[in-house]
Amino acid sequence: MLTWRRLAEHDFPLLTSWLEQPHVARWWNHETSPDAVSRDFGPAARGEEPSEDLLVHLGDHPVGLVQRCRLSDYPDYLAELASLIEVPPGAMTIDYLIGDPRQVGRGLGPRMIRSVVRATWNDHPDAPCVLVPVSAANRASWRALEKAGLLRVAEGELEPDNPADGRAHYLYRIDRPDATGPDALRHGSAHG
Repeated sequence: MLTWRRLAEHDFPLLTSWLEQPHVARWWNHETSPDAVSRDFGPAARGEEPSEDLLVHLGDHPVGLVQRCRLSDYPDYLAELASLIEVPPGAMTIDYLIGDPRQVGRGLGPRMIRSVVRATWNDHPDAPCVLVPVSAANRASWRALEKAGLLRVAEGELEPDNPADGRAHYLYRIDRPDATGPDALRHGSAHG
């Protein structure tokens, strides 16, 4: 069973060890010094930032991280995504990693994504959809999104997380299950 809780500052050593794992470092391209991890994850952990960093557990074992936020809380990011697709008010986004290398390739990614998306409908009742950009080169990530029920709705150039990657990105979307009307049909309401 998957559960999660907010990432806390005492979790930073674990998060650092995950960010240093080759399979995570390749795509997250994050500084792992204690100061850098505290700088980048501390504000959310302390509730000073509107994003949510969720430490995901499989049973009692921490296995990954999901970041979740409302796109309107980050206007520059919203504008970048809006260059590819119309972004409805209240739209959310997520990012994710499986930190425990023993759990990679076992279907955990799609399970994590599905679980957090389902919870998003309850936790954020005004969110009409979840939009997730992913590097076109990161096949494992976009396949996990597809397996979790998200649909590819756009592709184009976005700033990459890792400068080694090109700007080519896919944009995935899943709509709130009770979404109705032509907008839901046009974007392919997917249920996870």
